[in-house]
Amino acid sequence: MFEDDDDRRYLVVLNDEEQYSVWPEDEPVPAGWRATGVAGAKAQCLEHIREVWTDLRPKSLRERMARQQ
Repeated sequence: MFEDDDDRRYLVVLNDEEQYSVWPEDEPVPAGWRATGVAGAKAQCLEHIREVWTDLRPKSLRERMARQQ
């Protein structure tokens, strides 16, 4: 839907399962997602996500696994 090499600015967005994505800054954030406060070029946003999203399991799975231990 959105080209990787465009000049748009993006937001880093997060859902309730603590999964990250990027979203065009000039578009409304979709339901179920919230802006994290990080914005910039797509490459910058993706780099931020790579740094902070180190456990790709959804939050509910992480919590369930922790309860089972």
